[in-house]
Amino acid sequence: MDYSAYAEAHGLKRMGARPPFSEYLRDAWVRRDFAVTLSAYSNEAANSHNRLGRWWTVLLPTIQAGTYGLIFGLILQGNRPDNFLPFLFTGVFLFAFFSASFSSGASALTGNVGLVKSLSFPRILLPISSVLSQFFNFLPQLGVLALLLIGIQQTISWTWLALIPIMILMVIFASGLAMIAARLTVQVRDLSQLIPFVTRIAFYISGIFFSIDTVLSGIPVLHAIMQWNPIYDFVELARGAVVVGHEMTPHLWIATSVWAFGLFIFGTIFFWRAEERYGRD
Repeated sequence: MDYSAYAEAHGLKRMGARPPFSEYLRDAWVRRDFAVTLSAYSNEAANSHNRLGRWWTVLLPTIQAGTYGLIFGLILQGNRPDNFLPFLFTGVFLFAFFSASFSSGASALTGNVGLVKSLSFPRILLPISSVLSQFFNFLPQLGVLALLLIGIQQTISWTWLALIPIMILMVIFASGLAMIAARLTVQVRDLSQLIPFVTRIAFYISGIFFSIDTVLSGIPVLHAIMQWNPIYDFVELARGAVVVGHEMTPHLWIATSVWAFGLFIFGTIFFWRAEERYGRD
C-alpha cells in the first residue's frame, strides 16, 4: 500500500511539512501579532534583571559613541569629518541596530528550540520578531540623537522626516539579514562563534567614525568597492537626513532600496526552503 497516496486521498497531511510559499507568507501575515508580542516580551525579559531596565538600551550605545568620539576624535585630529559628533552618533546608533539584529536573528531559532519543537507556526516569525525587538530598542536612541543634533547644530530641519522611510528600509534589510543568519546558524552551529568578528569587521569598513570619501580619496578602486557596503549606504543616507553638510543623494536612496528589498526577498525564500528542518537538525 502507498501510504502517501492513502493519506492524500483521505485529507491527511504530513506533520511539519513545508507549505507552499504563498500559503506560508499568508499564514505568517495572519500571525504577525505573535511576532510583535514576542518581541515586546523578549525586551521586557532581557531587561528585567537590570536595575536600570530599558534605560540600558539608550545608555550603552550612548556610552559607546562617547567613547569612540573621545578616542577617534584624538586620533583623527584634522581628518575628522565636519560635525564630528552628530556624524559619529548617527553611525554608531544605526550600526548598533544592524549588529544587534544580525546577532539576535542568528540565535532566533537556536535560542528558542523549545518553542520551535512544541508549537506549529511559521518559523520566519522568530527572526522577524528579533528585528522588531531591536527596532523598539532603537527608537529611544533617536531621542538622544535629536537632542544632540539640536544642541550642537542648533537647527531642526524638515529633512529629519526622511528618517521614517529610512527606518522602514532598515527594518526590511535587517529582517532579510536575520533570516539568512538564522538558517545558517541552525545548519552550522559554529558560525555563531564568528558573529562578533563579522560585526567588528563591518564596523571598521562602514565609515562609522571616519569619512570614506576623505580617507580613501587617493584609492579610487577601494573607494568604489566600499560604497557597495549596504551598511555604509544606510548610514550615509541617514546622515544626509540629519547631519549638516551631508546629502541624501539619489544613488543612496536607490542603493538602500535595492539592498533592502533584494535581501528581504532572498532571505525569505532562503529561510522558507529549510522550514521542515527547523527543530529537527
